[in-house]
Amino acid sequence: MDDGKRNALSPQVLSDIYTALDRAENDKAVVVLTGRDDVFSAGFDLKVMKKGGIQALRMLRLGYKLPTRVLRYPYPVVAACNGHVLAMGAFLMLSADHVIGTQGKFKISANEVAIGMTLPRVAIAVLENRLKPSSFQRAATLAHYFDVDAALDGGFFDEVVGPGELGTLAKSRARDFANLDMLAHRKTKHGVRSMLVRRLRWSAPLDLIDAAMTGLLSTRRG
Repeated sequence: MDDGKRNALSPQVLSDIYTALDRAENDKAVVVLTGRDDVFSAGFDLKVMKKGGIQALRMLRLGYKLPTRVLRYPYPVVAACNGHVLAMGAFLMLSADHVIGTQGKFKISANEVAIGMTLPRVAIAVLENRLKPSSFQRAATLAHYFDVDAALDGGFFDEVVGPGELGTLAKSRARDFANLDMLAHRKTKHGVRSMLVRRLRWSAPLDLIDAAMTGLLSTRRG
């Protein structure tokens, strides 16, 4: 992902991710998802959010459905987090099968509560699925900013490497995972995640309703 800035998940960026996943699935490919420079993703595009209207609705709909798309992807997905990751960016990252972090002075956070937003149900489900209970509570209710070591301990990352090693390790892990029996991988993934996927599918429409009720999707002028 590279929008030239903070990898904000705008409607276009989200659409591009879906297109890339569809193409990769058609190729029966293991996926490595990463960001640019020192940022994986800063989450939803707040400029689009503030404008409201149909574009904000499209962005939220695509975003809330994305964890399900990644969790159900039939081949392994590696997330290579090269820096800061916030909000929807974290939920995308945590939907991968294997998450690699990068050493550095980076912030990892579900920061919705800190910026005046109620954490969506989809986000709560994804965080709860991956994080240790104590880290989950701090991440969800306190919008805690984790440093890299704390994020590794809390469950955001499966392993952490130096910045110059991230790409090499991510490709190495992808090659290793490509040797799995993919039918067994897909069926096991489905069995392990079926309850979580049902929860996410139930949650996404309710999160959109909540956004509409709180005025996030109304058109704003000025």
